[in-house]
Amino acid sequence: MTAFAFVFPGQGSQAVGMLDAWGEHPEVSLALKEASDALGEDVGRLIKEGPKEALALTTNTQPVMLVAGVAAWRVWRAEGGALPSVVAGHSLGEYSALVASGVLTLAQAAPLVRFRAAAMQEAVPVGTGAMAAILGMAADQVIAGCAEAQAAFAAGSGEVVEAVNFNDAAQTVIAGSKAAVEKACEVLKANGAKRALPLPVSAPFHSSLMKPAADKLREKLAATALAPPQIPVINNIDVSVESDADRIRDALYRQAFGPVRWVECVKAIKARGVATLVECGPGKVLAGMTKRIDAELTGAAIYDPASLAEVKTLLA
Repeated sequence: MTAFAFVFPGQGSQAVGMLDAWGEHPEVSLALKEASDALGEDVGRLIKEGPKEALALTTNTQPVMLVAGVAAWRVWRAEGGALPSVVAGHSLGEYSALVASGVLTLAQAAPLVRFRAAAMQEAVPVGTGAMAAILGMAADQVIAGCAEAQAAFAAGSGEVVEAVNFNDAAQTVIAGSKAAVEKACEVLKANGAKRALPLPVSAPFHSSLMKPAADKLREKLAATALAPPQIPVINNIDVSVESDADRIRDALYRQAFGPVRWVECVKAIKARGVATLVECGPGKVLAGMTKRIDAELTGAAIYDPASLAEVKTLLA
């Protein structure tokens, strides 16, 4: 069988009804029940009925994306799918990867990501933070443009803008305070970026403004038992594989207010002799990024029974 990796998407890929295509698959039903029991609410109903606005609230988005990724993973394994050589997750998706690897159970992870989400939203009230995707510009130029924009504000103003998601060679996401992000979009377009697209998110994820949330998360992580990984997990923050529980906790803590180094994660997966990355969960965002990061790599996705069958054929 072809060596392959599983990668798990983060916020942004959620959609009402995103698990409908699996029908009444027992593994999906069981994953929804475990998450619902752990959170004390009907997660399946939220995913099936929405509304879209409810799914877009980060306190809901994070747990529903977790369970959607884990559900697809469990279906893959139940249907005879082989274990990947390595797993990784984009931003929040790292928690799905850790469940797949056996470090966390779904019952542990669901309340943990909801806590993470609530702490993030509390750290920066809705409307005061922002994120934007910068297209058609190299990452180093985006970093320089953010510094230029932030310098336009008085020292001590509290205005912050940083590059936080390195998604591919021509797409970098920035985050920070609303005014600073808006200023950076102006600067970056003037400096040659093709587009600067504001993102419909409720907080400036992965920016230094998330540090207070990360500090709360660190306490929660300290009280969470972690099992040894059964599959190597490449983390976002250091692009490294950790097996020590305290080092995994520390990486998750720093990930909350540090950048998602996805380009480097994909390159690290390739360096392990893997040529096929399979996105596990709703959407095909990471599969598309894979091809843009390295044309030699194959990106595929599992989000329904038909795509699962296609991936089995691809890897055979």
